[in-house]
Amino acid sequence: MQITQIQLTEEQASALKQLAAKEGEPVAELIRTSVDALLRSTGFVSRKELRRRAITAEGKLREGPEDLSTDHERYLREGVGS
Repeated sequence: MQITQIQLTEEQASALKQLAAKEGEPVAELIRTSVDALLRSTGFVSRKELRRRAITAEGKLREGPEDLSTDHERYLREGVGS
């Protein structure tokens, strides 16, 4: 994990502390969960995940369809989920 310093308003900090106590979770975990939700909601895909998808697609296409040489971009798009 990486340590990151952020600035919150007094209201944000107070609300997060109250929610953390209610949920029985550390404030840091609530923030990590929120960041994950934000990234998912924007459709963000990490380089690591894109690489994994490309490797998976490459494996599926090893024996490839006959039109692979002409439609390779379409197959790659389908494989990585773009």
